[in-house]
Amino acid sequence: MVPAWLWLLCLSVPQALPEAQPAELYVEVPENYGGNFPLYLAKLPLPREEAEGQVVLSGDSGRAAEGPFAVDPESGFLLVTRALDREEQAEYQLQVSLETKDGHVLWGPQPVRVHVKDENDQASGHQATATIDVSIVESTWVSLEPIHLAENLQVPYPHHIAQVHWSGGDVHYHLESQPPGPFDVDAEGKLYVTSQLDREAQAEYLLQVWAQNARGKDYAEPLELHVVVTDENDNVPVCPPPGPPISIPELSPPGTEVTRLSAEDSDAPGSPNSHIVYRLLSPEPEEGAAGRAFELDPTSGSVTLGAAPLRAGQDILLQVLASDLAGEEGGLSSTCEVTVTIADVNDHAPEFTSQIGPISLPEDVEPGTLVATLAATDADLEPAFRLMDFAIKAGNGEGIFGLDWEPDSGDVQLRLCKNLSYEAAPSHEVVVVVQNVAELVGQGPGPGATATVTVLVERVLPPPKLAQESYEATVPVSTPAGSLLLTVQPADPTSRPLRFSLANDSEGWLCIDNVSGEVHTARSLQGAQPGDTYTVLLEAQDADEPRLSSSATLAIHFRKAPPPPALTPAPVLSRHLCTPRQDHGVIVSGPSEDPDLARGPYSFALGPNPTVQRDWRLQPLNGSHAYLTLALHWVEPHEHVVPVVVSHNGRMWQLLVRVIVCRCNVEGQCMRKVGRMKGMPTKLSAVGTLVGTLAAIGFFLILIFTHLALARKKDLDQPVDSVPLKAAV
Repeated sequence: MVPAWLWLLCLSVPQALPEAQPAELYVEVPENYGGNFPLYLAKLPLPREEAEGQVVLSGDSGRAAEGPFAVDPESGFLLVTRALDREEQAEYQLQVSLETKDGHVLWGPQPVRVHVKDENDQASGHQATATIDVSIVESTWVSLEPIHLAENLQVPYPHHIAQVHWSGGDVHYHLESQPPGPFDVDAEGKLYVTSQLDREAQAEYLLQVWAQNARGKDYAEPLELHVVVTDENDNVPVCPPPGPPISIPELSPPGTEVTRLSAEDSDAPGSPNSHIVYRLLSPEPEEGAAGRAFELDPTSGSVTLGAAPLRAGQDILLQVLASDLAGEEGGLSSTCEVTVTIADVNDHAPEFTSQIGPISLPEDVEPGTLVATLAATDADLEPAFRLMDFAIKAGNGEGIFGLDWEPDSGDVQLRLCKNLSYEAAPSHEVVVVVQNVAELVGQGPGPGATATVTVLVERVLPPPKLAQESYEATVPVSTPAGSLLLTVQPADPTSRPLRFSLANDSEGWLCIDNVSGEVHTARSLQGAQPGDTYTVLLEAQDADEPRLSSSATLAIHFRKAPPPPALTPAPVLSRHLCTPRQDHGVIVSGPSEDPDLARGPYSFALGPNPTVQRDWRLQPLNGSHAYLTLALHWVEPHEHVVPVVVSHNGRMWQLLVRVIVCRCNVEGQCMRKVGRMKGMPTKLSAVGTLVGTLAAIGFFLILIFTHLALARKKDLDQPVDSVPLKAAV
């Protein structure tokens, strides 16, 4: 026969889940078990590798283990140490875990539910006897007084608000709310509010509470409880939605109502929480202004115009603070905004922006010519208020002038309608006025609405005439500066004096005397090529009437330069200079044999030889002398002849300056070579002797070789038999 504990063990073998998430282990134990104890209930799925841990048995949620349960650490079986009574406790919730000594969990917790199986151990024969006591008590099922609850109440929820009580036993309470609200009742008849209330969402609730038996039958009629939600200042004033800008005409008098604000507050009507007052935030009064541009009634919210003037075209943002609690501290507020536009009225007369100075017109100007353009402006903003009308008020008795303008333009053109005559009227003063097309509001036009144009009539005179329509001159390209080319003259020598000038002289080669008309070369004609033509414009103006002028072309033809004049020889000078170069030089003076030329001034230049220009420098000292120095630090010591070209009034001379360049001692004096000693041969004589000796030796050698050659030839020409035989040795 299988032992009972083993049978129970086999029935309760759990199907374990993975260690990471163990499933609940279910075990059944018969109540009032009469066998041996401890009774082994089930094998726990303890891991074998965690040998260092200790098995900990606890109740549900970490509480101490309930009942007589234990775990065998050797076998891992859950066991019970005594008999269990189902009526005392039907189930036990256990947890098994493997932990270290310091409380660290190595495995688990493994939930275990132990169920105690019922046995028929009560009321022998399945009968019971009961005694019922009936007591008559005073009824407690009475109506409740209304309850006032503040909205947004800051308390822990659920919050107890009332209590009902049914004096009988076995009672269940049921609550309903009309409209549905956050209310509840517990088993003891305590009524709760479970969350904050909002008066603006629902101001009152009707609660009904029923007392019922276990089958849901009512013991009596329900009790009713009125809940009144009291107001809290939890709603800010709401401004009216922004509308289109409010238009106020310019120049409106103070006190004119602009708008009336009416903010709304959702708090209890008639209470301080919804009592709104108003305060103007902006615009602030301008500095130096007599008062505010707007006034505000704090109670009604009426906005009116103040004493400060407003300008047309202004867009003003009114900001008004609406505060509840009548503006007292702790109230809520909102900022209301209203845009006000100041509409324009025709209160500005047009005015001319500037006056026109005197205008000169020749008397032969054609009719239709524009005399002047007058500009007027209007400070009004509305286009219809800026339309202008122009008229000539005075100075046009003969109808000589007329006006042209566009209807929507502020510019008017004064034009000539008839011919002018200097003899009839040398000047005219034309008075032009401007005015609005629309009716003007306020003050009339001021002085700026009138403009006076003075027209001066100029007498027409014939322009000056030159003797030629065009001028030509042919010059060599070597023409020096200041050379006279030609003279420009008027056609009539008795005419008024003229002033001459040149135009488009791009090279700057020419100049003209503005009175005499003489044309000279302003500088050398550098860059001009033979065969080219250079054209400029001659202009002649009347000296008394500069506006009267005439012009002619001047063509300059360039030809090849003539050959330079022959150089006149000049005396040769001789000087000494040291090398390496020292601060010394040679003074060169102009030719002085001609008394007429001795006064100069002269021009000095080095000769065209490139070597001379490389080795020497020539600097003019004045009109009659120049200074010749070495250009290089070292010049070969010997006698140098330096050509210097001197010119004056078209004549040219060439000076050959003889300069001895020598090595100098410390005193700056030339070091001269020592002369040949008497009786000593010179280098030239020694060389001559040597050359003569070598020539004599060579002559004798030539004679010897010639003689030998002739003798050899003679021997070869003799017969063989005629040659004597040598004696044999």
